[in-house]
Amino acid sequence: MSDALDGAREHYRATGLTERMKTALTVFGPEDQPLTPQQLAALDHFHTRGLAATADLGQLAGITADMSVLDVGSGVGGPARFLAATWGCRVTGIDLSEPFVDAARYLTQRTRQSEQVSFHTGSALDLPFDGNCFDAVLLQHVAMNIPERARLYREIRRVLKPGGRFATFDVVANGSDPYYPVPWARTPATSFLLTAAATREAIEHAGFRTLAWQNDTDAAKAWFTQLRASGPPPSPNLGVVMGPDFAELAANLGRNLLEDRLGILTAVFEAASTKTRIHEENR
Repeated sequence: MSDALDGAREHYRATGLTERMKTALTVFGPEDQPLTPQQLAALDHFHTRGLAATADLGQLAGITADMSVLDVGSGVGGPARFLAATWGCRVTGIDLSEPFVDAARYLTQRTRQSEQVSFHTGSALDLPFDGNCFDAVLLQHVAMNIPERARLYREIRRVLKPGGRFATFDVVANGSDPYYPVPWARTPATSFLLTAAATREAIEHAGFRTLAWQNDTDAAKAWFTQLRASGPPPSPNLGVVMGPDFAELAANLGRNLLEDRLGILTAVFEAASTKTRIHEENR
């Protein structure tokens, strides 16, 4: 395991997370009462614009009921559960943090989706799946923790079927050093941002063709501005996951976006066939 991934695992350690979840969710009633993905949205979508961003990305990627979808860096499973509930697809999540995976499985039991949605502990740089086995892969606010981008995108390409879709929604560098701490890193030592252009180059070099490319920084700015005006977030929220300093982490991300130190990229790519990749590499 690389030092960078060890740092990411430490950042997302979240000891005792499932027990904290159980306590926080008593606001919705007894533990045997089923929950919906929408009820959990403030708690389990660990990225800018929350559930709305997941919905937009799933639509842009063209998710359908017959697809097998992989969510890389699945956190506590909110996007995976939402995709399955909305489009009827089967979703597999993988995350480096064992406490996150345990919590994701618990929440999926609470939403009665365990037969349709599953989670595994593992590294995005060494995905424990056969090649050519997924129709779509989603990556939301994950790549910022990973310095080995070429390897990350090659692994995603490996597990995708030819013609499969790779949809990413990530924070990108925008010219100025960001303020820390932020939700994915408390210091620059575990933050590995690329510009939007460098991200696109790395993904295309791994064997992908760009289908959609959006700068969603303005939408993220508007979202953070609205959050500031709305006062404290509803409970339970991501503070249950990341601890009492989450408000500071989120505020710094909003400040970085509003000052154009960071940007938000949304993009969808198609996995090229082996024949197409060889042709393009030889041109």
